[in-house]
Amino acid sequence: MSRRHLPYRRPLLATFAAFAVLAGTAAAAPAVPAAPPITPVAATPLATLDDTYYQDALGKTGTQLKSALHSIISVQTKISYSQAWDALKNTDQDPANSSNVVLLYTGRSEPKSDNGGAVGQWNREHVWAKSHGDFGTSTGPGTDIHHLRPEDVTVNSIRGNKDFDNGGTPVSGAAGNYTDSDSFEPRDAVKGDVARMILYMAVRYEGDDAFADLEPNDRVDNGSAPNIGRLSVLKQWSQEDPPDSFEERRNDVIFDRYQHNRNPFIDHPEWVEAIW
Repeated sequence: MSRRHLPYRRPLLATFAAFAVLAGTAAAAPAVPAAPPITPVAATPLATLDDTYYQDALGKTGTQLKSALHSIISVQTKISYSQAWDALKNTDQDPANSSNVVLLYTGRSEPKSDNGGAVGQWNREHVWAKSHGDFGTSTGPGTDIHHLRPEDVTVNSIRGNKDFDNGGTPVSGAAGNYTDSDSFEPRDAVKGDVARMILYMAVRYEGDDAFADLEPNDRVDNGSAPNIGRLSVLKQWSQEDPPDSFEERRNDVIFDRYQHNRNPFIDHPEWVEAIW
């Protein structure tokens, strides 16, 4: 049995809202000044989520599953690019230090308040590079926090808009990451996270709104095309690095507090192979 089916999962929104009120009135400790305090996320069996949120996707594969998931996750609350600063301070909070966030590629724990554009600070990394489909920071794919992550300013610049693949030379200041002229390989602990964020974007943005149809492919020279590769490697990464508690909690916080939609490949990693 996959650990994704352990009987500890998400609350319904109404239940969470009631819990948030109680938690807010009971809290006595001072809040972290850099961001609103994080309300604890209660657990609900995945079966309950399947009976409600994913009910129209169950039993499907291939294009039918992708279409069903697109319809489900497209129902979301959108936030602005400036609002993403505070959202990331909650979604990516360091479990060991509530004053910090964990940076995606470096894994470094950095003060929440140290966000900006200077060397040594952290900024907002678009895992699906915003030039791949030319959506910039427009509300929609440019502000979707399912693929926005805190990252060291310099490392974010090194990654740039490169596709993802194995190999390259070590990235200075980011142990376990590698890069070459057209690709970037993240550290092992977040390879699956990267893959599932890319595949979420490919399902969420299908070209039926004002934005391009985003699709993964098996290339690493996509430039400004609405594609990112390398798909075969992303699938491998998703299998080798299954969702962990940090990624699961992040999915819950986005669902319960911000966008009210989910990354289905965190809840059901097997759907990667079922679609691609």
